[in-house]
Amino acid sequence: MQNGRTIFEHYANGGSASRRWPIFSGTKSFWGIAALAAVHDGLFSLEDPVSDTITEWKSNPRKSQITIRQLLSQSDGIEGASRLQRASIRDRNAMAIQLPTLAEPGAAFIYGPSHLQIFSELLRRKTRGRSVISYFETHVSNRLGLHDLKYKKDARGNPLPATGFELTAREWARLGELVVGNGNYHRRQIVPSTLLREVFVGSQANPAYGLTLWLNQEAPNGREVDMERMLDLPWQNAQWPSVCICKDAPADMVVALGSHYQRLFILPSLKAVIVRQGSGGNFSDAQFLRLVLGRVE
Repeated sequence: MQNGRTIFEHYANGGSASRRWPIFSGTKSFWGIAALAAVHDGLFSLEDPVSDTITEWKSNPRKSQITIRQLLSQSDGIEGASRLQRASIRDRNAMAIQLPTLAEPGAAFIYGPSHLQIFSELLRRKTRGRSVISYFETHVSNRLGLHDLKYKKDARGNPLPATGFELTAREWARLGELVVGNGNYHRRQIVPSTLLREVFVGSQANPAYGLTLWLNQEAPNGREVDMERMLDLPWQNAQWPSVCICKDAPADMVVALGSHYQRLFILPSLKAVIVRQGSGGNFSDAQFLRLVLGRVE
């Protein structure tokens, strides 16, 4: 899509415009928008200590220092805990807030579902026990016209914000339109533009990851890497400084990224949104973007 108009759309292998497809970790980015909506509502600020709300952390020397921004940028130092995705867990929130820290807050990027699960508990407490899903639907998904989403709830009704949504390409593109529109979607301001800027701010631990969206800000001089392959490495081995997704894509590009190369590329300077959904096969973000942007030599 460019300037709000679809300029190319194609479905292979029997796919269609109406078929919903798992976006895996692309789900995280929607919850990042919900977090900004909550900031706008005055529920908290990004620099607030999480322990102001999750008071069990107050006596822990590391956890007491963690900010909400660090939760959302996965730089809080807490174990990633992919096991939180198991359907058998009765209360993911309770498990998540008890996870150990593996590094000092702000010192390491440790990817996994734990951080947003903890955020979900924080939001639940901030809304005084109101349904987190209800808050999300009121402030984000309903405003984007997205309904009947799969939240992968546990036995307590807690959603799994790290993954789970299934969307058509057109539906996923709506998040891109929101970002290109500076927080405005079809004349509805979902988050103020001043707050949306926080999405584009990386952390010291990983400058290529903002608030639940991946960044390309080191382009054109950064080291081009496959982010998905980097995430397969043990967190101690991944080298995040000076990396980018594609040297030949604009530096203001942000990306929602899901396993098996589910991608939402958002290019604000070009007023463009690109959705790529797929299953198996080889794929390169950088090469794909060069082809789409006509930058192949």
